[in-house]
Amino acid sequence: MTNDIKQKNINDSDEGVSRSTSNGMNKENTKNNKTRVVKESASSAMSAEVYNQKGKSVGKLDLPVSIFGLPWNSDLVHQVVTAMQANARTPIAHTKTRGEVRGGGKKPWRQKGTGRARHGSTRSPIWKGGGVTHGPRNDRSYDQKINKKMKIKALFTVLSEKLRRGQILFVEELSLKNIKTKDAITVMNELSKVSGFEKMVGGKRPSTYITVPAKSDILKKSFANIKTIEIDEIKNISPVDLLAFKYIIISQPTESFAFLGGKIEKVASSK
Repeated sequence: MTNDIKQKNINDSDEGVSRSTSNGMNKENTKNNKTRVVKESASSAMSAEVYNQKGKSVGKLDLPVSIFGLPWNSDLVHQVVTAMQANARTPIAHTKTRGEVRGGGKKPWRQKGTGRARHGSTRSPIWKGGGVTHGPRNDRSYDQKINKKMKIKALFTVLSEKLRRGQILFVEELSLKNIKTKDAITVMNELSKVSGFEKMVGGKRPSTYITVPAKSDILKKSFANIKTIEIDEIKNISPVDLLAFKYIIISQPTESFAFLGGKIEKVASSK
C-alpha cells in the first residue's frame, strides 16, 4: 500500500515537471514567433503611388514601416486626442462666489425675534442676486500631460490607418506661380480624378488636409478661400488635424518622411 502511494507521488511529480517544461517551451516558442512576425513586418516593404499636380502617376514611393505600418490603437489615439483638445481649451465661463459679489455687507435683519430664518448676508448663494456655488471659473486649468512617445505614436497610428483606408494621396510637388484661388481649384479638380479621391472636392464640410514641407505664402493664400481645404506645414501636423479631415494630401513626401523620421530620432536621443 505504502509503495503504491510513493509510486503515485513520483508519477505525479514527473508529470508536473514535464507539464511545466512544456509550458515554458510553448511560451518560448510563442515569443520567438512574435519576434519573427515583427521582424518580417519590419522587413516587408511598403509602397504607394506618387502623383503630379495633374493627377497623373509618376512612379512609386517606398513608405517607412515605422510611420505607415502601425496597427490601429483606439485607446492611445483617444487619450492623446482628448488631451490635446483639453490643452487647447480656453475657459471663458466665470461665476462669482458670495465673497466676490458686490454688496451684502449688512446683516438683513437681527438674528432672533423676527420669526424668519437667520441670515448674515443678502449675497448668500440661496438668495437672488447672490453668489454661485461650485460654478464655472475661468482660472481652471484643463491641461493634461502627454508623453512625447505617446504623441508621436498616436500620430503615426492615425497615418497608418488613413493609408489602409486609402485616404492619403502623395503628390510629387504642389506649386503655383501666382496667388490665385482659381489655380488652386484647378489643381484640386485634377487630383480628384485619382481613383478613390473623387469626393475630395465639393461639399460644405472640411474634407481635405494638405501638408507641405516648408511654408509657402502663395499656396496658403491660394487655398485660403476654399473652406473645405486646410493647408499647413508638416511640422504642425497632429492627430487632431488628421482626424478632422477625411483626405490627406502629402506634398513632397520624401522631405516630409525625413522630418517625421527625425521626430523618432529626437525622442530616442533624449533618453
